[in-house]
Amino acid sequence: MELTPIQKDIIIALINLQRQKDRAIKGEEIAEVIQRNPGTVRNQMQLLKALGLVEGVPGPKGGYKPTGAAYDALRIQQLTNESVVPLYRNNVIVNGATAAEISFTTVRNPDACNGVIRVIGNIKDFVMDDKLQVGPTPVNRLIVRGEVTGRDDTNNSILFNITEMISLPKKHVKHYMKYPPLLVNFNASIQEATRLFIRNNVHGAPVEDKGKIVGIITYTDIAHAIAQGKPNVKVKDIMTKELITVDGDMQLYDVVKLFHKYNVGRLIVTINGVPKGTLSKTDVLNELAVY
Repeated sequence: MELTPIQKDIIIALINLQRQKDRAIKGEEIAEVIQRNPGTVRNQMQLLKALGLVEGVPGPKGGYKPTGAAYDALRIQQLTNESVVPLYRNNVIVNGATAAEISFTTVRNPDACNGVIRVIGNIKDFVMDDKLQVGPTPVNRLIVRGEVTGRDDTNNSILFNITEMISLPKKHVKHYMKYPPLLVNFNASIQEATRLFIRNNVHGAPVEDKGKIVGIITYTDIAHAIAQGKPNVKVKDIMTKELITVDGDMQLYDVVKLFHKYNVGRLIVTINGVPKGTLSKTDVLNELAVY
């Protein structure tokens, strides 16, 4: 089914407005979005109804709704259970918009990587050189960033030069934790803890007392103690007692946010509520390293 440019504009605006407002949309609302005369929109709506692309909803709260055929005509997959893939323009989220498709168009070019984002939502504000971010996507947590190079209003798509792509693995945290974790004894001196760190090339470790993890000690804690003129204190005197734990079945993406939230470099991983291992920022970076 070949639609005219104005029919495409109307259906795209109808789908976008209906998604945002979750109700029937009046012709005047569509006309305002596409900057056309309301009478023109109403005339086109009669044709679109005859084509089975829209349906009319009677009554004071009535208007128009897109049919499944409207999504098919625009080659947009209609999902019953849908996750929103957010879109950002110059670091500001575009309300009511979601990426429907992400295509990479120049993956073999040694000097550039370009892409196209097909959008369900309003893209009229995007102009050349705008900063664009799309994602994270729901499964692979893909985030793509770049600069806008053009806009295809016919297909409601944004063309852009890709500057950065990030994706986190799907596996749960328990697949990346260190087990058994390196432990520092509760009664150890800070000199003993430092030697343990150097020997194992780590910046911190959980503290154990009688087989239980009771805190975390890091180079930062030791440095503060030395700076305060306390070289003879023990680990138990300067350790952080509040343990920040994560369940082993959490996704790596969700755990990464906790490093930033709590401003820590190491988390305790629990299995069935029992501390079993550790995960550090370095562990995550090593997992993301591409050789």
